[in-house]
Amino acid sequence: MEAIVNTDFKLPGQTGKYVGKVRDVYDIEGKYLVMVVTDRISAFDVVLPKGIPYKGQVLNRIAAKFLDATKDILPNWKIAVPDPSVTIGYKCEPFRVEMVIRGYLAGHAWREYKAGKRELCGVKLPDGMVENQRFPEPIITPTSKAIEGHDEDVTRDDIISSGLVGKEDYAKLEEYTRAIFARGTEIAAKQGLLLVDTKYEFGKKDGQIYLMDEVHTPDSSRYFYSDGYEERLAKGEHQKQLSKEFVREWLMAGGFQGQAGQKVPEMTPEVVNSITDRYIELFEHITGDKFQKTEYTAGSIEKNVLDCLSTLK
Repeated sequence: MEAIVNTDFKLPGQTGKYVGKVRDVYDIEGKYLVMVVTDRISAFDVVLPKGIPYKGQVLNRIAAKFLDATKDILPNWKIAVPDPSVTIGYKCEPFRVEMVIRGYLAGHAWREYKAGKRELCGVKLPDGMVENQRFPEPIITPTSKAIEGHDEDVTRDDIISSGLVGKEDYAKLEEYTRAIFARGTEIAAKQGLLLVDTKYEFGKKDGQIYLMDEVHTPDSSRYFYSDGYEERLAKGEHQKQLSKEFVREWLMAGGFQGQAGQKVPEMTPEVVNSITDRYIELFEHITGDKFQKTEYTAGSIEKNVLDCLSTLK
């Protein structure tokens, strides 16, 4: 399969298009959004030079499943999934923060901790922790949502005092974040997984807070296998995990961390195929469903979108 790394649809009622690191988002009359999850892949806030076949389908289908599984907690933006790589939903006014929640000391949090920091986004971290150790309670470490470049760690007080989010709304965002994370943790446990950390994006529509974007995908979340977790932790070994961290580790091993002057290692066909295989593995372990490869082209995706839009008022 040829990876779909960009789209150039001309949709009825289209009033704008936003191209993110991974998603092409079409604005339809300021009322709906058509989110095409392309096969682009990013790490360290850099889009890598080659796409990963089926990656868009994997991410979109996982997100759709978890949006459905959490809609009793709060409403979400999803209306329909007309194509395995597309979600059509309501346009909301986004909050300019990402709600990051962490159940374990891993990834960015561990790198900060290892560097000697004992406070992250205003949250005090206890001394004596080791990599991948579970926190006594999940911690929320939000970031400001950058339009371009890197998202920045930010404290609860900074968010409120700067006016990024009002005090009452922010309290609701924290409440929803903890509830969705708890639900994701329960679902992961049934699959023999630990939901390590994740991020959520929220917006408002008609005065109501909505959950937006992707939920509990390997691009936005980190999972460990629960089997053997305690033994590996006790021995100081790396955890067996399901996340995009394996891509970051491959890049770091090749001397790339998104800094100026660094070059992305060569993405050979073998590397690309191995990343596709890992994403399909992620899908099957996270959802418990068998991944069905659906052949696709930009043209077939656009046709499915047009058919769906014709049914919306």
